[in-house]
Amino acid sequence: MSTLICGSIAYDTIMIFHDRFKNHILPEQIHILNVAFLTPEMRREFGGCAGNIAYNLQLIGGDPLIMATVGDDADMYLARLDALGLSRKHVRRVADSFTAQAFITTDLDNNQITAFHPGAMSFSHLNHVADTQGVTLAIVAPDGRDGMQKHARDLAAAGTPFLFDPGQGLPMFSGDDLLEFLRLADFACFNDYEAQLLCDRTGRTLDELAGKVRALIVTRGGEGSEIRADGQLINIPCVKADAILDPTGCGDAYRSGLLYGINAGWNWEKTGRLASLMGAIKIAHRGGQNHTPSRNEINQRYAGAFGENLW
Repeated sequence: MSTLICGSIAYDTIMIFHDRFKNHILPEQIHILNVAFLTPEMRREFGGCAGNIAYNLQLIGGDPLIMATVGDDADMYLARLDALGLSRKHVRRVADSFTAQAFITTDLDNNQITAFHPGAMSFSHLNHVADTQGVTLAIVAPDGRDGMQKHARDLAAAGTPFLFDPGQGLPMFSGDDLLEFLRLADFACFNDYEAQLLCDRTGRTLDELAGKVRALIVTRGGEGSEIRADGQLINIPCVKADAILDPTGCGDAYRSGLLYGINAGWNWEKTGRLASLMGAIKIAHRGGQNHTPSRNEINQRYAGAFGENLW
């Protein structure tokens, strides 16, 4: 049961600001904003939504298949995929381009300011869903604008169920674009800010938008998440993390749990709880792909949090 992960592969340069943004940004002067944040800590990580989701889904025991585009500087990332045993059959190298790059500054409250260079990601439309085999579920995650639309339409035409997850790419799309995605998709997932933007862009409430898909999921950070499905609102609690070190990639970890549960045919409560757990495991580690729990450890953590085994 392969899961096609359509999205970005990126290098993340993560910088830690040892203060709070709110102490340095004056709301009344936002029109002449000119700030610099001293970041004594910096590291480079393997990231991108497709890379992070596939990494987490493999940890759980799923079979991810990445569809992405990379640039001339991708050798390190491609070698990592090989070392992890993640197929790069549908990872296309685009000549004369950089692999997508995210430059992320995080403050002491885990707020983030990100600058993102799309690079090769802008050519994601060169990849074709029809080239894949054995896919039973997919996700359209943040990627090039044309690629996201093309992959959503192609997946719907092929009858392959998919999760629409625009993430930070949501502002690229108009209200009509977003309504089309929801019409094509089977499931959709947003964080609370994106959900509000979705409502603003479409002029619809979350309950109205939930009627267009089999399930609409909204994550709310430390307040847990909500799943609207079958006319019900299911509240998923936040799992207590061992530590809160870095939020980068937590949403991707959460989505890996959703994809595993959907493909396994689980009910929404169990699926959401696994997603919540994966986010909690990730946030206790720096970077999007540095946590290494075994499948048995994931099951034990789930049992400790919810009083039952996953498998």
